[in-house]
Parts: sequence; structure tokens; C-alpha cells
Amino acid sequence: MIMVHVTINTRDLEGSMAFYEEVLELERVRELSTGTGHRIVFLSDSGGGTQVELIEDRENAYAGSGISIGFYTEDVKAKREELVKKGFEPTPIHSPAPDVKFFFLPDPNAVQIQLIGK
Repeated sequence: MIMVHVTINTRDLEGSMAFYEEVLELERVRELSTGTGHRIVFLSDSGGGTQVELIEDRENAYAGSGISIGFYTEDVKAKREELVKKGFEPTPIHSPAPDVKFFFLPDPNAVQIQLIGK
């Protein structure tokens, strides 16, 4: 099996799209609307890998905890510094092994985004 997408129901579709496009450098690959008036946007990396599906749904927006989505970045320290300069508040960098570094940053829906790399 191959993972196709991760779905996040959101109250703020525009804010969520901006986060995934600007912070994670994903691109919109498809946009549609449902018969119930909800907009759906799919975003993916330039390689067309696993997608993030954002569904505008104020009544059923994600409001939980305990979920994280990991994204690879070439330079963890540089990416964290970039985000701090932009006003974000990522966690400190964790390094459970010499060749693994990561930090977390919540998206606009409180989904924990893990940026992992070297």
C-alpha cells in the first residue's frame, strides 16, 4: 500500500493553505468543492509525493491533539531560524541520535508539524 494523502478539516482554509505553501513549500495540485459547499484543496511537494488534503469545514474542524505529520528539510537549524525570523514559535531542536534532528511547529489547526533532517 502507498499512502496517498492526509486529511485535515479546517476552520480557516486560506490560513491553512498559506501555512502549507509558505512554511512547507507545498504546491496546490487540485482544488474542488463538494455538494455541501465545502472547498477542498490538495497540496503536494514538487515530486508529487503524499498530499495534504485541506477541507474547509467549520463544524468538524480538527481540534484534537496527539497527531504529528513529518516533513523532511535539508537543514533543520536553518529552517528553524528562518521560521523564528518570520514570527513562528517552533520547539527547540531535538536530536535523539547523532544523525537525526527535528523540531515541531503547529499548523493553524494545531496539528503538530515535525520538520526533520540533518
